[in-house]
Amino acid sequence: MAPSRNGMLLNPHFHKDWQKRVRTWFNQPARKIRRRQARQVKARLIAPRPVGGPLRPQVRCPTIRYHTKVRAGRGFTLEELKAAGIHKKTARTIGIAVDSRRRNRSTESLRANVQRLKEYRSKLILFPRKASAPKKGDSTEEELKMATQLTGAVMPIKTVYKREKPRVISEDEKNFKAFASLRMARANARLFGIRAKRAKDAADQDVEKKK
Repeated sequence: MAPSRNGMLLNPHFHKDWQKRVRTWFNQPARKIRRRQARQVKARLIAPRPVGGPLRPQVRCPTIRYHTKVRAGRGFTLEELKAAGIHKKTARTIGIAVDSRRRNRSTESLRANVQRLKEYRSKLILFPRKASAPKKGDSTEEELKMATQLTGAVMPIKTVYKREKPRVISEDEKNFKAFASLRMARANARLFGIRAKRAKDAADQDVEKKK
């Protein structure tokens, strides 16, 4: 706080050894090299598996603000794996992430992720555990020779934006009141149970009167 008027001068602490308390970051370039070398070592160890980790599902962000955005999720649901014909224990062994807690709230997301799993399964080159005794579902020798290590994310999610052509606004759109419609929909949802109960009570009273 700056001094005001003809008051006493503040006691400035300029004799502290501040140079000892300065945090430097001279090791940043060396750390960058170290991280890069670690990534290369990891890629060599897990080869020919993909560097970017397992396959992730396509999900939407929560809340009204962000639910238009599509991104990669944690793992596929058990329902999605079942629809794609993949066992939940087998999925983890062939590079598919599994999330037992996530639930499918819509048919669209279920269908999209099942299609994603099927596409991945069709492109997958599966190495046999024993080269001398390949099992059912393993890739052929020709496919194994073609196999290369994938860098980057497995089947990255791309957002497709379709631009609409300009058109004339119709009379129905001009007369439509969005705020009132939302208020009405919320009120109908809130009063649904009460109205159903009243209708049932009224129907019961009519039956009693007729008796």
